[in-house]
Amino acid sequence: FSEDLHSSLYFVNASLQEVVFASTTGTLVPCPAAGIPPVSLRWYLATGEEIYDVPGIRHVHPNGTLQIFPFPPSSFSTLIHDNTYYCTAENPSGKIRSQDVHIKAVLREPYTVRVEDQKTMRGNVAVFKCIIPSSVEAYVTVVSWEKDTVSLISGSPAHSSFWITNRVSIYLPTVMKNLYASC
Repeated sequence: FSEDLHSSLYFVNASLQEVVFASTTGTLVPCPAAGIPPVSLRWYLATGEEIYDVPGIRHVHPNGTLQIFPFPPSSFSTLIHDNTYYCTAENPSGKIRSQDVHIKAVLREPYTVRVEDQKTMRGNVAVFKCIIPSSVEAYVTVVSWEKDTVSLISGSPAHSSFWITNRVSIYLPTVMKNLYASC
């Protein structure tokens, strides 16, 4: 029995599971495999379909790096910009498959947050919620609330009459007058 000690196939770093990038910058995703003799690298969609170059949109470099080019929001395609991919490496030692890597583009476009309209009677509780567009809500954090144009800080002695909950809601236990809130 003879074993080829000069042949190998392995992943250098197999921890990459998600790549999130801005549509204005694009991204490069390496296929982290190596071997002796040199490996042939290919990218696939999670469905098993081998991907192909789309000029100016998606390209696989000779070194196996997958490139997604910058794009305007009007060119967003779920198939390319929000999908799960994997790469394979192959040489005479065999063939190995990477973990799935979810690649997701975040659209860089103007957005606004707003406070959900809330009506309550004087003396009752009011809960205001900051509405964030779903396309960006995973990447936006509410950092402050304002009441009648004054910034509110939860738990401060001057503002002990409200609680900020989960950063997107504010709880006002006793409403005594009309007020305007913003996030």
